[in-house]
Amino acid sequence: MRSTGTAPRTASNLHRVHEERVFRAAHPVAYPLLCRIRVPVLRVPGVGVVVRDTRLIRRVLLDGDTFDKTGPGSPADLWTPILGPSVLLNMEGADHASLRRKLAPLFTPSAVAHLADAGLAPLLADAVRRLRGGETVDVVALARSCASRLIAELAGLPQDTLDDELFARITRITGMVRLTSSRFSPRQVGAARSILADLTTGAATAYRAGDESTVPGRMRQLGLSEREALGAVGAFVLTGTETLVAFIPRLVAILVDSGWFERLRAELELRDELVQEGLRVTTPSPVMLRSVRGPSTLGDVAVRRGDRLVLANFLANRGPGDFAPGRGRAAGQKQLWFGAGPHFCLGAPLALAQIARVLDALVEGTADGPAEVTARRPARGVLIPGYRELLLRRADGARP
Repeated sequence: MRSTGTAPRTASNLHRVHEERVFRAAHPVAYPLLCRIRVPVLRVPGVGVVVRDTRLIRRVLLDGDTFDKTGPGSPADLWTPILGPSVLLNMEGADHASLRRKLAPLFTPSAVAHLADAGLAPLLADAVRRLRGGETVDVVALARSCASRLIAELAGLPQDTLDDELFARITRITGMVRLTSSRFSPRQVGAARSILADLTTGAATAYRAGDESTVPGRMRQLGLSEREALGAVGAFVLTGTETLVAFIPRLVAILVDSGWFERLRAELELRDELVQEGLRVTTPSPVMLRSVRGPSTLGDVAVRRGDRLVLANFLANRGPGDFAPGRGRAAGQKQLWFGAGPHFCLGAPLALAQIARVLDALVEGTADGPAEVTARRPARGVLIPGYRELLLRRADGARP
């Protein structure tokens, strides 16, 4: 990562204070518990083996023979009863690699650029217009609308399907997960399946029609079975909405609080670097789970078959902490926030395209005056730390 020079002067470290509040609001018990862990690896009764060392986390993610996503306490225990056995987040080995190859053409740079431009242009143009007119924009609502629009496109649904009510229902699925959760109850599984059924019905119709203008139709053309396609749609819904809706407002808040938003307005070429640093600090997927397949050692802790590993990714990335673009730390992490090895996030290009376009629109909308956050409320009872509301406007917004 190239150097960005001297950091902007700020009157305070508000970004640290607010990030701490966001984490604590989402996980008032688990977050302080994990933060008290100072050693690289620690066995915590009722939780599992917590790993917070970057090198060790990367080793786990790269060693699928010893640590995987399908054993006891892994993501498969949580998501297979809801999504079925054939989605990337609960697969390993040759089957995982085969499905990933089939899906990869949907996430090429040209494919995600087309998807983001076509889906987001009207929403972002409206946000620019409102900000230029002196209005206040809720960045959470904007991010939610953008994520919903793209997920609707991926699922082959009408663009107005993922309204606020359905989005809230989706969030309730992920909100059921706790640090000690190893699997959902039958009642929770039934509720989650009911929610996803509202989405996959439309995706099934699009898949069977084989219309390449829809993503499920393209999945069929790419050789995915209907079960694989519908499982992928369900996974997109669960992983592609809340994560982005949490991250984008947090990034905007950090940039404004730290003074970097004004620097970005003057040097738009800093955008990608600021996004990567924001991902490091916030780590939108703060914890990853793996299961131990055979005896091994992590640091000075012996692990055995069936152990549940809790990879404290947000601690490995040293977030929340200093927001320091240009110091090389983000590059050194090698985008650990997106995972590593065969499970590196397939949807990362689409996520980055969406983040970039939203951030560009907010910068454009506040081009005539400094941006300010006028109100914010952290979200409570959610899996991914984030804001429930983050209101942004030009500082002179009362006098357009």
